[in-house]
Amino acid sequence: MRSTENWFVAAVCIALTTAVGLRAGEKTVVVRPQDTGEALANPGMGWVLHHYDNIAFNYGGELAPSDTVDDFPGVTVVYLRIAWSYLEPEEGRFVWSVLDTAAQRWLDKGKQIALRISCSESFMRYATPPWVEKAGAKGYNFTPRTGVDPNGPYWEPDYDDPVFLEKLDHFLAALADRYDGNPEVAFIDVGSVGVWGEGHTFASTRRPYTVDTIRTHIDLHTRHFKKTLLVANDDFALHDRGRATIEYAAQQGLSLRDDSILVQGGEKAYFNADFAPLFWRKVPVVLESEHYGPSLKRGNWKDGSQYLEAIEKYHASYATVHWWPREFLAENRELVREINLRLGYRLQLTEASWPSEIPVDGSLWFATTWRNAGVAPCLPGGHPALTIKDAQGGIVGVFVDEGLDMRKLAVAEPGQAPSESRKADFALPLVMDERTRPLKPGDYEVYVSVGTATGTPKIALPLPDDDGHHRYRLGRLTVTHATGQ
Repeated sequence: MRSTENWFVAAVCIALTTAVGLRAGEKTVVVRPQDTGEALANPGMGWVLHHYDNIAFNYGGELAPSDTVDDFPGVTVVYLRIAWSYLEPEEGRFVWSVLDTAAQRWLDKGKQIALRISCSESFMRYATPPWVEKAGAKGYNFTPRTGVDPNGPYWEPDYDDPVFLEKLDHFLAALADRYDGNPEVAFIDVGSVGVWGEGHTFASTRRPYTVDTIRTHIDLHTRHFKKTLLVANDDFALHDRGRATIEYAAQQGLSLRDDSILVQGGEKAYFNADFAPLFWRKVPVVLESEHYGPSLKRGNWKDGSQYLEAIEKYHASYATVHWWPREFLAENRELVREINLRLGYRLQLTEASWPSEIPVDGSLWFATTWRNAGVAPCLPGGHPALTIKDAQGGIVGVFVDEGLDMRKLAVAEPGQAPSESRKADFALPLVMDERTRPLKPGDYEVYVSVGTATGTPKIALPLPDDDGHHRYRLGRLTVTHATGQ
């Protein structure tokens, strides 16, 4: 761990009588922390690793069961994108271990999972379980990138067929029973329409579907998932459906993902950043790059800087590692570092001050200046808290500034985020008698954190001296004897 002296500018000064809110002659501690540059794993943001990527062995499937790629900085979510037929091979018989086995490896490391369950794939005949067709659901054989072909090797359902929709509805109800509101799940894609679950059929039957079809599938998901964040694909706008599908998704409280970053290069590296303003101020936007290897081979990836550019344009909170993760990291380490400095939110404490001494029967103030150096709002929200610890590390005082919610900090271009300053006054903990007084005369350590209104830290900050619970040491406070003693 780097020493505090290397990362803080600190001073003890005599407050002037003109200083707002300070008493004449009051000694004040002022610290001006510098951002450590570390990757932060925080709620509602971060890198997403693909464990299942349609094909079950891509990309986490090739990792040893004990390998959770702990060396990849900023990973918070692991993506399980897999066909419905793996999970319900017979009607009403669910093989949840397909999800649970992979998920538990990552959940044990404090990650979340995200899901997409697809109904059409270009590498397997039945992404939708074959019993759905046998039950009477209409569908079409196809040859990838050719279209409907009676002799085609793969089958895609008619996404408007009532039998298909009935069976899908029952499956989604079962899925929601397990996952809706489950804190282990970051988000779930609406992946039931289109090849690969992307909402289009260009690589499958090439049959167009209307805006109403997309709305039907969104409604199927919102019927069952009332709590967990649902995500709409930007490709829902394809087949001449336009913005209507995306606007409907926004109206229903869904978020947005774009799966097409750097499938092409140059001016066509991404297409739909203009959709993002419908979402990013309220819900986290997800960006998925093209599979890194093919993008690199086609000459589209280059240095990957357009991925960062897209993160800026979409105000993205999540970015995917769409490849074998260590190979991607080894060849894009600087890009990963740069993305980690901007992806989602990044709360910087630029200045903090407090009195260097307070009497045991006095009060305490804490002044802070904050800014959000990320591209997205701090959507989980959070309040700054001052925690005081004794020499043994015991907590003897917690003071939460409920007047500042980090969600309200504005975002801006790199290096241009505006700051917000606050000064909060606190009464010391209730004292019944001298024996129960938590703050006795002596020297104490001062920590800052961001979290709940009750002072529980929830958000990692780019500061040194973490106590292991996202409280960061800023300096010291001396408590003197009661006034008049």
